[in-house]
Amino acid sequence: MATLRSLLLVGALLAPAALFPAAAAADTVPQLVAIRADRHPGIDRLVFEFRGGLPPTRIAEYVPKLIEDGSGHTVPVPGAAKLAVRFFDARGHNDTGGSTYGAARRTYALPGVIQVVRTGDWEATLSFGVGLAKKAPFRMYTLTKPSRVVVDFTVNYRTVPVKAYFLDLPREPRLKAVSRPVIPPSTANGALQRLFAGPTAAEQAAGLRFVNSGATGYSKLTVTNKVARVYLTGKVKSGGATFTIANHLNATLKQFPTVKWVKIYDAAGKTGRPGGNSDSIPESLEP
Repeated sequence: MATLRSLLLVGALLAPAALFPAAAAADTVPQLVAIRADRHPGIDRLVFEFRGGLPPTRIAEYVPKLIEDGSGHTVPVPGAAKLAVRFFDARGHNDTGGSTYGAARRTYALPGVIQVVRTGDWEATLSFGVGLAKKAPFRMYTLTKPSRVVVDFTVNYRTVPVKAYFLDLPREPRLKAVSRPVIPPSTANGALQRLFAGPTAAEQAAGLRFVNSGATGYSKLTVTNKVARVYLTGKVKSGGATFTIANHLNATLKQFPTVKWVKIYDAAGKTGRPGGNSDSIPESLEP
């Protein structure tokens, strides 16, 4: 039978590992340090770079919607297709909880990849969602020196340039148009996807912003007899501002010759003037 002294000795020897298992494990868990996306011949390439090796388990799959780890909430992302990417035994934060790779949501002006958004960094599981212009074949593989997980999307379809209009802060309330590639013939819908993705990092640095007025996206867009009808999702409100998401929507949709008037609906399906040839906004977007 062990004596009290021997038990205390064994406990002291085990204490560092037993009392601080998370800290010990954190030193060996690969840490995400960068996310990049770029265009290459025939593909859009998305790269996740890690420090401390590669995550041992990596999964990528198309999903109907993106779910935030832990909360179970739906994470909005613009695009016609959504890819969920998960890294197990990996993290994207430092010891104080700060991100080690930058923004949790980032936009790209690529033919396929529209936006990448973090959906979880919890219990050594790091996950992201990718909003894509179209569901496309993809290949996931790894590279070393440095450690990278790469996702190549086959993007061999035709695109045409359209404009998305963002608020130009240095010249507020002026709007500035940026070019985006979209898939015809649904060019108006493609333009809205790019608008809701917001400006790229470089465009944000130049002062461009997207005022969403609480909208998380849109559920439907129809164009009939030169009237575009946009049905927004989320708790839309102006907050007393005279510049709202309506300014973005009107400018972006009226670039097309098939659109002369824009009617904007809230999540309840209401707008100020649903009939007739005129622009319209819901009451919640009034100043």
